[in-house]
Amino acid sequence: MSTSTSTSKSKPILIVAGVAVAAALLGVVSYTATKPSSPGAAGSSSVAEVSADPSAGVYAELEAYARRDPADKLALGRADAPVVLIEYADFKCGYCGKFARDTEPALVKKYVDKGILRIEWRNFPIFGEESEAVARASWAAGQQGRFWEFHRAAYAEGAKEKGFGEERLTALAQEAGVPDAARFAKDRDSEAAREAVRKDQEQGYQLGASSTPSFLVNGRPIAGAQPLETFTEAIEAAAKAARDKAGR
Repeated sequence: MSTSTSTSKSKPILIVAGVAVAAALLGVVSYTATKPSSPGAAGSSSVAEVSADPSAGVYAELEAYARRDPADKLALGRADAPVVLIEYADFKCGYCGKFARDTEPALVKKYVDKGILRIEWRNFPIFGEESEAVARASWAAGQQGRFWEFHRAAYAEGAKEKGFGEERLTALAQEAGVPDAARFAKDRDSEAAREAVRKDQEQGYQLGASSTPSFLVNGRPIAGAQPLETFTEAIEAAAKAARDKAGR
């Protein structure tokens, strides 16, 4: 885990009571979300239970964490989609990879492709220098429109075990189809890349996340690579709440 000791990392910014509660929920379970107690577990279920009430477990203040920027190269789906899933993740996190391989494709097919869901990625590197390096590399790939291809290559089965050294990052960029290798190398080591990663990371710490993966679904915190059903229930509830709001 990262050893940085900045104030915003060690003490979440508790803007309102809702943020404080969400920070506590994500912070308490985040370690077990990353390292389940058994091989078949996918993380703590304590904050992943989704009520039939669309407003239950939702903090309106946290909806503002969604950027909805049409120019965001690390986002997938319509900027005006009724539901935004924000993912705080590290490419060295095994359970982030599990979500990327086992759950995310189903959500894309069922919700993103139909304009219901937008997925916004936040680089949240917490496992040291390689985590920081691959986060910047993913951003650099995004500058050439290949973030999600890089994401898929970096989370492929067995990719994490190969590490994320400089040569490996170059190989991942090639696999992702990044067209300009020289620009990729320059971008990934740029101050712009460092600032983009820092911005994402600070937002995660402000929320209270201390491990990966952590999620927000229209202001509802979910910790860990939970089963597909947890995410579909949260998305359906958020979509219903959005429809009800629009109908008023």
